[in-house]
Amino acid sequence: MKGLLFCANVAPVMRTRGLGKTALRVSEMALGTWGLSGDGYGPVEEPEQERVLQRALEMGITLIDTADAYGAGRMEKLIGRTIAGRDDVVIVSKGGTDRSTLPPKKRFDAPYLREAVERSLKRLRRDRIDVYLLHNPTENVVSAEGVTQALLDLRKEGKIGHWGVSVGDVAVGRAALRAGAEVIEIAYSLMHASELHQLSGEIMVAGAGVLARSTLAYGLLAGTWSKEREFPAGDHRSERWTKPEFERRIEQLGSIRFLVRGDVRTLSAAAVRFVLSNTLVSSAVLGPRSVEQLEDIVREVGMGPIYLRDADLSYLPRILETTGLEV
Repeated sequence: MKGLLFCANVAPVMRTRGLGKTALRVSEMALGTWGLSGDGYGPVEEPEQERVLQRALEMGITLIDTADAYGAGRMEKLIGRTIAGRDDVVIVSKGGTDRSTLPPKKRFDAPYLREAVERSLKRLRRDRIDVYLLHNPTENVVSAEGVTQALLDLRKEGKIGHWGVSVGDVAVGRAALRAGAEVIEIAYSLMHASELHQLSGEIMVAGAGVLARSTLAYGLLAGTWSKEREFPAGDHRSERWTKPEFERRIEQLGSIRFLVRGDVRTLSAAAVRFVLSNTLVSSAVLGPRSVEQLEDIVREVGMGPIYLRDADLSYLPRILETTGLEV
C-alpha cells in the first residue's frame, strides 16, 4: 500500500511536511471537516463522524482542519472529545462567523475574536489552538491593524500558537501575507490552480505555510459524474454550478484523464497528487464523509515525492489552457 512510508517491523508513518515558518510538522494529507460536519452536503451521523476521525488518526493524519461554524460548534466538540490527550495532533480552526444572528454575519472585531477563541478552546478541550485562521474575511478586514493586533495578542497570551487566513481570492491572500500571516488556506486543484500560482512568490518570501483546500473540486475531480448528475436539496453543489457550467466542467475532465496511468489509478488520485507536487503546499486538506472515502483516497494517492511524472506536470498548463482553465 502506498501513501505511507514503510520500514521493517515498524508501523507505517504518513509523510510529513513543514508548515511554513511555524516550526510545526504536519502530515501531507489533512482531514477537513466541513463536509463531515453535515454542512454543505447533507447530514452525517455522529458515529460515522467519530469513525472517520479515529481512522484518520490511525493512518497517521496529524492535522485536522475545522471551524467554529462547522455544525454550529458541534464539530469542534467532537474533535475535542476524540483527540483528548493527543498532543501530536495539530488543530487548525477558523473563526469570524457570528451565528447568533439570522442570517449569520461575519465579525472580526477584537472582542468578538477573543470570545470566539475562548469558545473554541472550550469545545476543543485545549489550552491553545495550534493555528487559528480568519474565516474568509475581506481584503479590508485583513488589512485593518486592529484585527492583526488582536491575533498577535492572542498568540502572545498563548491562546493560539500561530495565526493566518482562509482566503477566498488573490487580493485577500496578498493582504494576509503582507500583514504577516503565518499560514494561509486556499482553494487549489486541477480545476482551480491560478490563485495559488499567482501568490507563489509572495508565499516564498513570507515563508507562510499553505493548506490546500477543495483539492477534489467538491467531488468533481473524482471523475465519476455524468452530465445528468443532480444534487439533492441541502447539498451546496445544487447551487454552485448552472446546468451549462456543470456540463462544461464534466467535458473539461476529459483533458486531464491522461494523468491516470501506471500507479496513478484514478482521477481523484491524480488530483491530490497534483496538489502535493507543489512544494509550496504544506498539506492537502481532504474532505471525506465516510471511512470508505477516507481510506480510498489515502490508498490511491501514493507516497511521493514523485507524485506525478515531470513530463505530465510540464504538459498540464498547455492542456488546461486549451480547455479554458486558468493555471
